[in-house]
Amino acid sequence: MPRSVTLFTGQWADLPLEKLAPLAKKLGYDGVELACWGDHFEVDAAASSAKYIKEKWELLQDNGLTCFAISNHLIGQAVCDLIDERHKSILPPDVWGDGEPEGVRKRAAKKLALTAKAARAFFNAKPGRKADDNSAAIVNGFTGSSIWHSIYAFPPTSQAYWEKGFQDFGKRFGPILEVFEKQNVNFALEVHPTEIAFDIASAERAVAAVKGHKRFGFNYDPSHLGYQGVDYVKFIRTFGPRIFHAHMKDVWWGHGNGDVGVFGGHTNFGDARRAWDFRSVGRGDINFEEIIVALNDVGYAGPLSVEWEDIRMDREHGAAESCAFLRKLDFASSTIAFDAAFDKSNQ
Repeated sequence: MPRSVTLFTGQWADLPLEKLAPLAKKLGYDGVELACWGDHFEVDAAASSAKYIKEKWELLQDNGLTCFAISNHLIGQAVCDLIDERHKSILPPDVWGDGEPEGVRKRAAKKLALTAKAARAFFNAKPGRKADDNSAAIVNGFTGSSIWHSIYAFPPTSQAYWEKGFQDFGKRFGPILEVFEKQNVNFALEVHPTEIAFDIASAERAVAAVKGHKRFGFNYDPSHLGYQGVDYVKFIRTFGPRIFHAHMKDVWWGHGNGDVGVFGGHTNFGDARRAWDFRSVGRGDINFEEIIVALNDVGYAGPLSVEWEDIRMDREHGAAESCAFLRKLDFASSTIAFDAAFDKSNQ
């Protein structure tokens, strides 16, 4: 069967889940990828309360929805970042604390590790789950980076400087991944500018920094690769077994007026001068046909999760259109060779 189509709730956190769930169903979705902000998925509650988990699943079921992954991007961002006042607006008070950077990073790491426990408890309680189901749960997120600011920098940045950043990432995420291992949960980094991995080369280096830990992989999102000039289909074929989840988000590039380049010119999204902007699925320059073929080729059977971020379009229109687009485009892999029928033994 073609894959389930889900809606990432991160950009809808202004709506309580009790209002978003029926809307997601109305827009055509099979399920949701729950964000750990707003009231959509509370890590502390899920890690400690069977009642909370039961009520969350009941809410989804009552609206004909399921869930395959949760996402804790905001907490993950603070694990390796150089912390400043911007982080206060995205972090819960218990992680921000007094704002002292190293304290923030340590509390974020602790909370991200707790997310693995919360995810395991949540998916263990998934309605219809078989007792012998030993499949890994999925937590999508960011890592932050202590060296992103040094990209294309002056004074020049040495490889030794960048290596310290990857070592810092490995040191901070190694213990987190061990917790994920104990809980049978995979961490899927959304490869993205500002993270430790933002293209194929840096993603390979990130895998090496955690010594190839089997719990470290990727939440594939072509929109963060295409406008950079990175081969987003090659990414799938390079990291196939480590693609734990897939975001469907579009982007266009080369549509500005020449005032602004790939670095954004300190302009806001939606500014007509920009060289690139996120678009609703099917409205940009990403070739989703090639993505579906590549995902089939590497054996990815998870959901296609729409992360809707088109500032120019009404989001309900865009979310509905994106869902319909993916349903029409997606297809299951063939179970037979098309030319096998030529063999007389198969006739």
